[in-house]
Amino acid sequence: MAAAVAMETDDAGNRLRFQLELEFVQCLANPNYLNFLAQRGYFKDKAFVNYLKYLLYWKEPEYAKYLKYPQCLHMLELLQYEHFRKELVNAQCAKFIDEQQILHWQHYSRKRMRLQQALAEQQQQNSAAGK
Repeated sequence: MAAAVAMETDDAGNRLRFQLELEFVQCLANPNYLNFLAQRGYFKDKAFVNYLKYLLYWKEPEYAKYLKYPQCLHMLELLQYEHFRKELVNAQCAKFIDEQQILHWQHYSRKRMRLQQALAEQQQQNSAAGK
C-alpha cells in the first residue's frame, strides 16, 4: 500500500515538473523575458546556466512535440553561449530579436499561404483532368 502511494506521489511530482519545465522553456521564446533575466543577473549564475544546459533535452522529438513555440528551442540553444547571454542585458538586443521573430512569422505566413494556394490549384487541375 505504501509503495502505491509513493508511486502516485512520484507520478504527480513528475507531471508537475514536466509542466513547469515546459512552461519555462517556452518562456525562453520571449526576448523581453530573456532581457529581464539578463538584467537581473540570472545568466551569471553558474547553477542557472547549468539548468539551461539540462533543459536541452526538450530538443528531443518526444518532448519537442509538446511545445507551442518552437522558436524557444533556438533561443535555448543560443543561451548555451556566454556571449549571447551577455548581449541580452542590452534592451536593443532583445528588441532586435523580437523584430526578427516578427519578420520570420510574417514571411512564413505568406509563404505557407502561397504553398496552400498552389496545392489547391494543383488539386483542382488534377480533378478536372480526371473527369
